[in-house]
Amino acid sequence: MRAILARFRTVLGFLLAASLVAPGAARATKTIEVDQDGTPDLIVDQGLLRQHWIVRVETFDASACDVQEGSVVPGDHPIVRFSVGTPNIGDADLFVGDPNAHIQANDGLYEFATCHHHYHFRHYALYELIDPNTGHVWRAAKRGFCMLDLEKYGAYPGPNNNDYKFRSCGAVGVPGNQGISKGWSDVYWWKLQGQYFVLDGGDGQAVVPPGEYIIRITVNPGFVPQGGEPCRNADPLHPGVCHQLPESNFENNIAEVGITIPDHPGREGVGPLKDQAAGVAGDK
Repeated sequence: MRAILARFRTVLGFLLAASLVAPGAARATKTIEVDQDGTPDLIVDQGLLRQHWIVRVETFDASACDVQEGSVVPGDHPIVRFSVGTPNIGDADLFVGDPNAHIQANDGLYEFATCHHHYHFRHYALYELIDPNTGHVWRAAKRGFCMLDLEKYGAYPGPNNNDYKFRSCGAVGVPGNQGISKGWSDVYWWKLQGQYFVLDGGDGQAVVPPGEYIIRITVNPGFVPQGGEPCRNADPLHPGVCHQLPESNFENNIAEVGITIPDHPGREGVGPLKDQAAGVAGDK
């Protein structure tokens, strides 16, 4: 099997506590082998989505980036939180590399997030809450994505003994190394910023009444380029539609689960994650 050596540098502070590393400290170099003898294939982990959602009331602070980016009014809101996993079940690693290099090349993969002060991947995943009776769709607050090897995917059909390769989002001026190795999954846990739908109209969308709904997640969604936006990977089955990332199959990128939204979920919540702690992590 042909392997392509991809070299990247990580700041020593990524390996040690940032407070222990002085500015200008030496950098450590790690060499990894990226397998590109084949094609990646991304899917959405439906089992994870089915088991990781909760409807509950939370308090949102005006200083939070997801509140600002999602146009959420600060205060208390009923929401649906959920986890999303995007395994690579293909026969090659998905290699993206350093966001700084893509920004410099102006290739359309990343954009600068002013609140987070780092780069976000564009068109990585689409989160939708759908009313099956009317077809109405609500958007989630999530805006930023960073591809990393976070979990081995147990259902991977090929050899599953490879080590992780991608563990650095990077930052402005700080090299990163993004991607998803074959047999690994990138995961956006339900506690992360933006991993929710607002139900009471507190983000400017319509109120979501109690009832039965569908959470639909699409990874590497198709889009129609706008305003000179580059088309990196044309969809062979849908003329005019493009994808940011190469895949052997663009037709298996969607997962859906049904959920029930109650009238008064309370802070303890309703759903598989009922009574979980309310602490919220960063945006990854």
